[in-house]
Amino acid sequence: MNPMNSTMNALAALGRSVMYALARMGRMAIFGFSAFSHMVRPPYYPREFANALLNIGWLSLPVVGLTAVFTGGALALQIYSGGARFNAEAVVPQIVAIGMVRELGPVLVGLMIAARVTSSIAAEIATMKVTEQIDALVTLSTHPMKYLVAPRVLAALITVPVLVGVGDIIGIAGGYVVAVQNLGFNAAAYLQNTVDFLEINDVTSSLAKGAVFGVIAALMGCYYGMDSGRGAQGVGRATKGSVETAAILILAANFVLTGVFFSI
Repeated sequence: MNPMNSTMNALAALGRSVMYALARMGRMAIFGFSAFSHMVRPPYYPREFANALLNIGWLSLPVVGLTAVFTGGALALQIYSGGARFNAEAVVPQIVAIGMVRELGPVLVGLMIAARVTSSIAAEIATMKVTEQIDALVTLSTHPMKYLVAPRVLAALITVPVLVGVGDIIGIAGGYVVAVQNLGFNAAAYLQNTVDFLEINDVTSSLAKGAVFGVIAALMGCYYGMDSGRGAQGVGRATKGSVETAAILILAANFVLTGVFFSI
């Protein structure tokens, strides 16, 4: 085979992949703008919004709480073990607090929401598309974006920051229990060091990250559900793609937001 032809074929394949990725990013951006425009224009569907609040917020609390408490405890153990090499064990309260609030809390909650909520939304909407329920909504003069997408995105925008705040508190509490019970820290001094070290910017950045991650998780679930193919395989691909994309975008958004909030 001609080496020049091989090189051109490889470049053409790369170009097609890049163009496909850019086109998909454009469709996602248009979908997101459409979702936000439908959120602020009537009619509204309070029952759908209430169900989304329940499913995204309240029912996610157990997995968020368990993830946060074990992460906080493990973080305390790791910091104590690492700090012992430099006689810096006393920094455990400060590092657990800043680590949970700035990074681990928002990111872990976002990923748990992507695993639980994004997959659920994508599977539900994709199944509705396969069974032609979305077509039925259009027949009944109900806009699918307004009925299916806008309530879920708004609910995620509201509830995920709350979940992040709860996760931060539970994670710090997990580190506190491990430090006091297993590592010999004084309870009052640990709490005082935690309160003194955290700043308002740490908390606000954590909640802002939660809002962004919640929107990403809900939008990706809705987008892949609405864009799914027909049949059971289409539902499976939509569910898998939604979780993968949401997780990648959450990690990328975390990098960008960290640079915005804590740039030197």
